[in-house]
Amino acid sequence: MAGLLSRLREKRPEPISCSAVVVAAGSARRMEGIDKMFAPLGELPVLVHTLYAFQDCPLVDEIVLVTREELLVEAGRLCKDFSLNKVTKVIVGGAERIHSVQAGLGEVNSGAALIAIHDGARPLVSQRVLEEAITRASVTGAAAPAVPVTDTIKRVENGLAAETVDRTQLWAVQTPQVFESGLIRAAIHKAIEDGEALTDDCGAVERLGMKVSLTAGSRENLKITTPLDLVLGEAILQARVEGTL
Repeated sequence: MAGLLSRLREKRPEPISCSAVVVAAGSARRMEGIDKMFAPLGELPVLVHTLYAFQDCPLVDEIVLVTREELLVEAGRLCKDFSLNKVTKVIVGGAERIHSVQAGLGEVNSGAALIAIHDGARPLVSQRVLEEAITRASVTGAAAPAVPVTDTIKRVENGLAAETVDRTQLWAVQTPQVFESGLIRAAIHKAIEDGEALTDDCGAVERLGMKVSLTAGSRENLKITTPLDLVLGEAILQARVEGTL
């Protein structure tokens, strides 16, 4: 019996160790003068909603927040005022998103097995979406939530519709995008070295020939990009309170 118990203990899976890099260094050009990270959403700023999602996730050990230099003090104050004790560092990002990600990766605990990279402007990410992406990445090395495209998609040339794209194979990828630590560090370094302009972190990993597993995203996990998105976010929060979502 003692030998059996010993073998069972040996097979017990290692606990998942995941650090998070939350990127909140964008310029908010489409927000008509509103700083989206500090805009109110319900009773809290957008950024606080985002950080609370990771604060509450049992699979996340630490959070590195990347923001603009002029927001550094205010972001740090928010973390203190709202007791966001998993936020270990608040740092300045770079000129482009990929440089902000690289800066965040440089501050993550070197012992982290996984790193989740998340847009600070996605404040309504659920625990289900977050935990499924982390858990899948712990098996496959790279995972991200996604939802199928529902609109008709046109390829356009010179302002004219050139063709209708088959949407059955198109998915809109969200964040958090979660990776094995060494993989994403190498992928981001290589992309910057090659001067690649990437819109997400999966693209950096795909350039190395790595496949990214897709998990079930959520249409509630919207990115605050325009003032209308704040209105939609308020509606989602209210529906959650009422139990209709």
